[in-house]
Amino acid sequence: MAKAKTVFECESCGYETNKWLGRCVKCGAYNSFFEQEKIATARYGNGESNKLSSKVYTVNDVDSAGEERISTKIGELDRVLSGGIVEGSLILVGGDPGVGKSTLILQVCQTIGEQGKKVLYVSGEESVAQIKLRADRLDVTTNNLLLLSETNMEAILATVANTEPDLLIIDSIQTVYSSNVASAPGSVTQVREATAHFMHLSKAQGISTIIIGHVTKEGAIAGPKILEHMVDTVLYFEGDKQASYRLIRAVKNRFGQTNEIGVFEMVKEGMKEILNPSEYMLSGRPKNVSGSVITCALSGSRPMLAEVQALITSTNLNIPRRNVSGTDFNRVAMLMAVLEKRAGMNLGMCDSYLNIAGGIRIVEPALDGSIVAAIASNFRNIPVKEDMVVFGEVGLAGEMRAVNMAEARLVEAFKLGFNECVLPKANCKGIKKPKDMKIYGVSNIGELLDIACGR
Repeated sequence: MAKAKTVFECESCGYETNKWLGRCVKCGAYNSFFEQEKIATARYGNGESNKLSSKVYTVNDVDSAGEERISTKIGELDRVLSGGIVEGSLILVGGDPGVGKSTLILQVCQTIGEQGKKVLYVSGEESVAQIKLRADRLDVTTNNLLLLSETNMEAILATVANTEPDLLIIDSIQTVYSSNVASAPGSVTQVREATAHFMHLSKAQGISTIIIGHVTKEGAIAGPKILEHMVDTVLYFEGDKQASYRLIRAVKNRFGQTNEIGVFEMVKEGMKEILNPSEYMLSGRPKNVSGSVITCALSGSRPMLAEVQALITSTNLNIPRRNVSGTDFNRVAMLMAVLEKRAGMNLGMCDSYLNIAGGIRIVEPALDGSIVAAIASNFRNIPVKEDMVVFGEVGLAGEMRAVNMAEARLVEAFKLGFNECVLPKANCKGIKKPKDMKIYGVSNIGELLDIACGR
């Protein structure tokens, strides 16, 4: 017979203990434990577990036909999803409040509905009338979109059984609760239980499901990190709410490549895809100004140009300021140390500011060369050529190391009118560059600075 016992569970990470704790020993959250009753089920015994059996297959018996995908007809989103939504997949979408998650998903409802697919949109935060207001603003008019305002798990599953949709959307997973679980809605136990039900529903009935998750102050999906392990695909919305652009990044994808990004602009009519993000990121670039260098970063398989800006000023403070926006602070500090040691630049008594223009965040070794060139350019007050691109990894000895997909970076730069490029010498061997583009292969930062901004 099942027995009930009282346990205390952390609402941040799901850690369980027999007594209340002021601070979680696993995730470090304060005052996060709540009391709940947990049913302890009896284990199988007396050989009963041997009676449980499922059919197994050899690898050659399984049909290897490619998975079927539903195109969203939104190019940037299909890029991130590696072609579209796989039938029977479970997709988790996370992002800050107001970043545009519900807006984009409602636009997806329109494009999927136009293909004759039935979509069930379940909202636990808005009424049906409120969803209709947003649908009118976004011009969502398909008759294949069904709306439901509900938070009870059992009621949602019953509605799915009655309507049999091709695509199910849950907005958001933190509002859904099961009456069979004693925890409060939004707790780790409830969120995990709800996600497990939707995962089983997707796999058993082949219903593609998109669940929207809240994001904490630290930027992770609220509540359990375990959700990322349960779903097939995880998409994160990035970008400042005050800015007009939005990035969608795939950090997990069982059916395609990870770290792909899609670029959108938030306009009155909804999320508008940006087909040429490099040109968009470089709009408003200053001309003939020291400390401004163009680099070509890589996100998944997409090369994208970005502007690296540096400002070096003298200071009377004993401890100079170091401010970095858009990339890793420790990496920039290391590159400044390399410049002091290997290039003889006295940066110890200077305030240093570095920024990736446009608010985009790039963490990639290929960014090193442009950071070094931008700092040296502003320190010497010598502008880098406007039609020059710089990329490459910098080591502690000041050497320039090769980076991947150099040819794709060169092609992207040439398309936008950049005719010169400084890159690691190791990447020049056997490379196919655009016909009218001039490349400089360098082996260390001394050669890099000679070409980019002179001594």
